[in-house]
Amino acid sequence: MRLDGKVILLTGAGGLLGRALAERFVAEGAAGLILTDADAAALDATGAALGAGPDPGDAAAPDPGGTPVISEAADVRDSDAVGRLVDRAVAEHGRLDVMVNNAGVVSPNGRIHNLTPEDWRRAIDVNLFGVLHGIEHALRVMRPARSGSIVNTASVAGMTAWPYAAPYGVSKAAVIHLTKVAAVEYARDGIRVNCVCPGVFPSNMHRDVPEAAMESLAAKHPFGLGTPADVVGAFVYLASDDARWTTGSAVVVDGGYSLP
Repeated sequence: MRLDGKVILLTGAGGLLGRALAERFVAEGAAGLILTDADAAALDATGAALGAGPDPGDAAAPDPGGTPVISEAADVRDSDAVGRLVDRAVAEHGRLDVMVNNAGVVSPNGRIHNLTPEDWRRAIDVNLFGVLHGIEHALRVMRPARSGSIVNTASVAGMTAWPYAAPYGVSKAAVIHLTKVAAVEYARDGIRVNCVCPGVFPSNMHRDVPEAAMESLAAKHPFGLGTPADVVGAFVYLASDDARWTTGSAVVVDGGYSLP
């Protein structure tokens, strides 16, 4: 199992991709899993899917496969809340091996002149600052250990000109650049920093996206729209020791969307 012995903290665990990642991390032998999401009900659903049940408080609940799973609702815009989750990982397991900054939101469908400052702030605060908070607190415990893998969820929207979603694309482009800078800055500390750039797969984030917009996006993917299961393998690779010589990479998994 590729993640045997790894202690992993996963944000955005209540979404479809988050749940798929949690399930795969358990299947790959993670030694401990700390899950968080701003949506407590969605987070509980992920815990239930793993067989872990609600957060038991001070003790971690083992899932049927033997991986202790902790679920605690938190908003990644709150740096202190993210820090408490990292502290809990260390308190329960003595370390944090992998930080997966997966929490994200989409922006309203509209041209730039129709978007509000609030539309921009929400995308930047969650998609960029949420990742930054995860990186900062993971570094706090990974640097003394001189080991660790940080994996950020970016998007092909940060690599291409994705119309009608400027705040989302800009925030994801910033995540890609932040990933690369962090990779350079912390390589000598033994820490790898990478990101995954998925194409579009229908998820809870797309509930308010017009059907015509989704159809247009589907037409731009040579393989059609994907599923979370199509994306999780890239995260497993980057989290595992198989990627020990991989850092600063933006791994594209997009069904061909970004092809010229």
